[in-house]
Parts: sequence; structure tokens; C-alpha cells
Amino acid sequence: MHYLVTGASGFIGRRLVRKLLEREGSEVTFLVLEHELPRVAALLEFWGVDETRARALVGDLTRPLLGVDEAASRQLAGTVDHFFHLAAVYDLKADAQTQQKANVDGTRNAVRFAEALGARHFHLFSSIAAAGLYEGTFREDMFDEAEHLEHPYFRTKHDSEAIVRRECSLPWRIYRPALVVGDSQTGEMDKIDGPYYFFKLIQKTRRLLPPWMPTLGVEGGRINVVPVDFIVAAVDHIAHLEGEDGRCFHLVDPEPMRVGDLLNTFARAAHAPQMELRFNAALFGFIPRPLLQMVMALAPVRRVRDAVMADLGLPDDIFRFINYPTRFDCRETQRALKDTGIEVPRLADYAWRLWDYWERHLDPDLFVDRSLRGQVEGRVVLVTGATSGIGKATALKLAKAGATVLTIARDEARIAETQAEFEAEGLKLHAYQGDIADLACAEALTTRILADFGHVDVLVNNAGRSIRRAIEESFDRFHDFERTMQLNYFGALKVSMGLLPSMAEQRRGHIINISSIGVLTNAPRFSAYVASKAALDAWARTAASEFADRGVHFSVINMPLVKTPMIEPTKAYDHVPTLTAEEAADIICDTIIHKQVRVATRLGIFGQVMHALAPRVAQVIMNTSFRTFGGADGGNGKGAPSANQVAMGQLMRGIYF
Repeated sequence: MHYLVTGASGFIGRRLVRKLLEREGSEVTFLVLEHELPRVAALLEFWGVDETRARALVGDLTRPLLGVDEAASRQLAGTVDHFFHLAAVYDLKADAQTQQKANVDGTRNAVRFAEALGARHFHLFSSIAAAGLYEGTFREDMFDEAEHLEHPYFRTKHDSEAIVRRECSLPWRIYRPALVVGDSQTGEMDKIDGPYYFFKLIQKTRRLLPPWMPTLGVEGGRINVVPVDFIVAAVDHIAHLEGEDGRCFHLVDPEPMRVGDLLNTFARAAHAPQMELRFNAALFGFIPRPLLQMVMALAPVRRVRDAVMADLGLPDDIFRFINYPTRFDCRETQRALKDTGIEVPRLADYAWRLWDYWERHLDPDLFVDRSLRGQVEGRVVLVTGATSGIGKATALKLAKAGATVLTIARDEARIAETQAEFEAEGLKLHAYQGDIADLACAEALTTRILADFGHVDVLVNNAGRSIRRAIEESFDRFHDFERTMQLNYFGALKVSMGLLPSMAEQRRGHIINISSIGVLTNAPRFSAYVASKAALDAWARTAASEFADRGVHFSVINMPLVKTPMIEPTKAYDHVPTLTAEEAADIICDTIIHKQVRVATRLGIFGQVMHALAPRVAQVIMNTSFRTFGGADGGNGKGAPSANQVAMGQLMRGIYF
């Protein structure tokens, strides 16, 4: 049996050729562009054959008779039993002209070439997209009933079918696959497509929330997905049956899932929170299509849409398919496959394989330079308060990654000591002595920095003051609130405002504010500290909105407790979860790399959610903590924590980890 295959190097084509070559005495001729010839050896290795059974044919889909030279055509004439046409452009982002040229003109050229060779059968790989956005059930014998074909891919797949149906003089068969996902046995896939677009969103949710926490999702139409191994097995069988010419076969799941169930299946496979609270996308279906298109074309709406899509990692057209209206009848396919054992497997049985393969091989983050060096090498980074604790650990990591690191610090002796430590490792720390709580000093130092370096690429507002004292113990200590606000808010703000103009001018900059988990949990005994950090958080959120179109990013890190000299006097903290300064520095460096808007621990997010959904319950919990951890040292007055304090600390540790 002799087969000629276009698109043999594609994801489905490679596997179909391998399946065809498993048939005894089979030979395959496959079309390749001239510049693809170096890939032939890899294809032969994948198929496990040599050139005696699989031969490359140089041609071009977009040229008449596929651009195959006359000598090769004469040699093939009368020898081809089955002509499989798989080559096409399948990219929702491709322009209409490109898709027309490949999908429509290419199909016509393939039909003419197959006729010229005298092939005995012509097989077209179409798509369920040929039905457009048909409202209702689309049968295998339906074609002209297709509707809403405005999208170029829908239109070109429909028109390519029309060419085979109306112009092909050879016996033909048409296959309409659903959305094709990876192999159900190995998970292997070659690109991000269909449901894979949501994998990054699922991954982000997993990193942010515990798997038991329900989340908000969408409920739309039924999305039909099938694994590539089912497609290949079904086509191989149907193509060789007698008496099936002139038919179309839907290679679909007879029981497709709704969007929400589909996403939850992958969420379970990823051990991510499931979308238990769903809103129905059909509720927006009452908006007339022309009106919706007009609204979405407005510049402000388009900017918001683009920002949302970019943040979620979704393509522009994805929501067109959320409320997918078409169901596909596949009785002809089921009849042809009866008693073969070839059927669509349950997605729940192999979703984990798809997820695992995507995360190991297709996750876009794998192909982006996410190293700290890739982000900061040669860049100017200012870390305030870098002579101890978190700031020092962060500055050291940045310097090792090739950044030009600056700091503003108060203590001259510590500055000299820190610079000596850097020099001992062959690194340099540019230090400016001064107190940013003195606003005149902060302004003068910022001016000097700009004069010396021209600009600052990244600012880490790390310098801060923490005071642990209950409000009822602070009635005569109003200066506690003044001095925390002076450094944590006004000082950080003065430096930020001094650097922002140059960042906006060069359209590149990143300001990171080291905030506290207390801002999310409303931690008792830290009213002065939390209030000052909350003020800076609010300013950053406002600034981020104003500078979103200037290339300046703002990040807030609601840092959990960190084991630094600042918390050493409170012995009770020995029994609650804390980070080391190096671990906190890793969080800051990760924020520089990924530019997250907010970074928080699960405990912090849990606290914020509790205060939003059940504020009285949250107050009782925090009040219990407040009364349990009493005293200025957090202990029993002798520096040692009580049994209740130890128990509460262990509970917090369990929630945190």
C-alpha cells in the first residue's frame, strides 16, 4: 500500500505516518519544503524506517500541483493508493491572508495534484471549526448549515471542505477532529493550544492558594477535546474500510465536558484549587454581537481586556469559545469504529499526563530567562537599609548576579563593615550615608544618586522601623506612630518620588515595597507599624494605576515574620513560623524577576480573606492571639513563652506550612 501525506512533520501527521508504516508492505511518500530536508533524518528515526519505505518529496503547498517537479510526478503517477492531506495553518493568531493561502489554496493544489497522480482515495483532515459557531447539534452529514464563520480559521476550514466536496473527482473522505490534546498514554504535545491556554492560570492559582480552597470560575458551553492517539487510530481504521467514500467523520468525544468541569479536571490533575463557584458565560449572550464588538473596540476597554488577557496568559480570542454553542453528533464514526476498541478515553483518566508533560516541556516560563542575572546584570538597584538583615542578604544576592548595588544607610560603622564583607567576596556596594526619615536628607541623597548613576532601574524600599506595642499601652506614646510613619511611609515615599521621574522617562523601572503580613491579617500590637506599611501599600496601588502605561512596575511584598535582630526581643516568636534573611531575600529577588503586583504567603491571604468574608470571626481569632501573646516580650513576663503561646504558635505554623 502506497500513501502520500502532506503535513507529515506535524503533530498529528508524524503519528499518522508511523501508524501507516505499521501496516505490512506499506510505503509513504511525504511532502516537505526544501528547507525542511535536514529534518528528514529525525522523522525517519521517529518512524523507525529508512528511505526505502519513507521518501521525502520536495514541494510547496501554496504552489500549483504542490510545486513538485515533473520527473517526480511521473514517477508517482498511478502508484498512490491513499492521499492524506493534513498540511494547514492552525493558529488562531494567524492573519486571514496566511490562512487563506495555506488552508484553501493549499487544499485546492493538493486536490489537483492527487488527481494528476491518479490517486485512488483522497483524505482531508478538516476540523469541527468547519461548522463555525452553529447553534445546536451539527451532524456529520451537515455542511452548508454552518454559520457564524467570521473567524478566518473557521472560514478557511469550511472553504477547504467545499473544495473537496465540490471539486474533487477522486473518492474522498473527510475527518473533523475536535480540539486535539496530547497523547493519552504519554501526555506528549507539541504546542500550547485549546485547554492548554488555561494551564498557566491554574498553575498561578496553585501557587497562590491551598488546594482545598474553592475559587471563582466560569461555566460556559461544552468544549470537545480528544487525544491525538485516538485521532490517529480512528483515521487509520476508517481510511481502510470499504464503502465509506463520500462521508464525513466527526472525531469527537460523544460526551464533551462543560468548560467549568473541563478546567476542574485539569485543576485536580495539577493539585490546584477547583473552581467551585462559577458564573455562567451565557448570561452575556443577550448582548447583540455588533454592539459587543463595538464596545470591545473602544480604546479603554481594549486596554483593560489586553491587560487581563496578558495577566492570565490567554490569547485574545479565547473567550469567543468559552460559550461554545455547538454539539457534534458522531454516529457515523461510532458505527465505523464498532467492535474495534477504538474510543475516546475519559479525560479524567489521562489529564494528569497532559499536565505533567506541559509543566515539564511546554510551560512558557521554561523558555524565558527567569534567572536573577538575566534580570539585573548591568542594572542599577537601590536597596535601602542594606547593612543588616533582609536588605543585606538581598544586596549580596543582587551583587553576585551582576547588578550595580546601591544602598542608603544610617550607621557609618555598619556601612564600612558591610562594604568590607562585599569586597572580601570580590563585590562592590555603593553606600550613601544618611537617614531617609529626614526628608531633606532623603531628597539630597536621591539627587546625588541620580547625579552619580543617571538612573535607578530597581528600588527596594526595605529600610523600616517596627514597634510592637498595644494601643492601650500607647496612649501617651503618640511619637511611636509619628516615627514609624516618618520612616516607613514618608521616607520611602520621598525616595520613590525622587526616582520615579527618571524611571518614567526611560520607560523602565521597578519599585518594590517591603510590607508586612500584618497589613493583611491586621495584627494586634503592631498598629503603628501596620498603619505605616498600609499607607505605603495604598500609595503603591495608586501609583501602579497611574504609571501602568509608562513601563514602571510596582510590587508589594507582604513579608511574613523574618528572623532578624528586629524580632529577637520577643521570645514567643521562637515558636511561630519565621523566614531567614536569606529566604526573605529570595522572595525579593523572585519579585524582581517576575514583577508580581503582590506577593503574600498563604497565611496572609487566609487572614485577608477571613477579614473580608467573616470580619467578626477574624476579630475573635486575632483577639485570642492578642490576649495569648501578652507583654512587651511576648512571654509570661520572664522572657519564656507560656504553654498557650507555644500551642498558638504551633497552630500558626501548621496554617503557614
